[in-house]
Amino acid sequence: MSVWDDLVGQEQVVEQLVAAARSARVVLGESGRSGDSRNSGAEEQSGSSGMTHAWLFTGPPGSGMATAARAFAASLQCTSPDLELGGIPGCGFCEGCHTALIGSHADVESVRTDVLSIGVKETRELVRSASMSPAGGRWQVIILEDSDRLTEGAANVLLKAIEEPAPRTVWLLCAPSVEDALPTIRSRCRLLVLRTPPVAAVADVLVRRDGIEPEMAAFAARAAQGHIGRARRLALDAGARERRAEVLKLPLRVADLGACLAGAQSLVDAAAADAKQVAEEVDTRETEELRAALGAAAGVGGRMPRGTAGAMKELEDRQKRRATRTQRDSLDRALIDLSSFYRDVLAVQFGAAGELSNEEMRQAVERVAGESRPEATLRRIEAVLACRTALERNVAPLLAVEAMAVALRAG
Repeated sequence: MSVWDDLVGQEQVVEQLVAAARSARVVLGESGRSGDSRNSGAEEQSGSSGMTHAWLFTGPPGSGMATAARAFAASLQCTSPDLELGGIPGCGFCEGCHTALIGSHADVESVRTDVLSIGVKETRELVRSASMSPAGGRWQVIILEDSDRLTEGAANVLLKAIEEPAPRTVWLLCAPSVEDALPTIRSRCRLLVLRTPPVAAVADVLVRRDGIEPEMAAFAARAAQGHIGRARRLALDAGARERRAEVLKLPLRVADLGACLAGAQSLVDAAAADAKQVAEEVDTRETEELRAALGAAAGVGGRMPRGTAGAMKELEDRQKRRATRTQRDSLDRALIDLSSFYRDVLAVQFGAAGELSNEEMRQAVERVAGESRPEATLRRIEAVLACRTALERNVAPLLAVEAMAVALRAG
């Protein structure tokens, strides 16, 4: 098992990253030459295989951007003896690889926000950390998983650090698309574009890595449309499958205005229930860990020591902000599922062969396809996309979904 094994369906990206990791050894002088990350410009100019100090990973949700960044970080810290014999950086077994992957490597910092944005204060702390020399003498690697959530001020702080990089510091930024990064930032990064993994490859990973039955793995991979994390949850969580099925009933519930409004409420409730389950699992663990760290009395609801109320309040506030993002993300996933239903409808209307994304709902898909024309289906897909845009602009979720449901009825 190497660090690249969980990067599904991204062979071209893996090839580029392996080549860059090999070039990084040249920069460090481990292959008979020496230098630092700022001296890697000559390597970069010689082709796409050279090492550079800033990378931008882009791709659709679930494509594995963060997985690719972590694997690359591990390969930069790899100390396998096989490297001297031409082995591939990122063995997965040495201490450098192992600690980078589990998040305990002193020179690899991974940042993922669980709220709606990353502010100036957090970014300045990150830049300060990045300015330090690597403790292990190799590379200081900063992985920013949600660079698209940087505020304008935070992005400008980051830009300064990328413009004048510290020696042997590497920035790995992840964003859904190139447009989600400031032009001044993306122009200073090497771009890597990941694709949606093939359904068969995702199913194979679920079977091989998670021990999921092949039939369930195939369903989850198809239903998740290549989103690996979502596929795993669908395969392992019956509740998630039930809530998804509830969402996909909406196209059959828009017969009149009252049904549209009831269907919209049902969809919002299903997304809220999904978000609540995710949040409760994390919140309970965090709260108990903090209580234990602050010296709470034994037992559930044990008395807290004096002076700890502020820390508990800060955690509660952060959990509330995270709940807002989690609910928004859950609703967005529901809308993606809904759009996949109408894409299946369009495929049936045009007589496309092969399995549908929602093959288990083929009868319902064919019914909707027979009752409408492709032009109406396209308008319905546009209505779903417009709802996603409205949610991004902080329109009240129920209001946005009700407007979409009415548009679905009109076709």
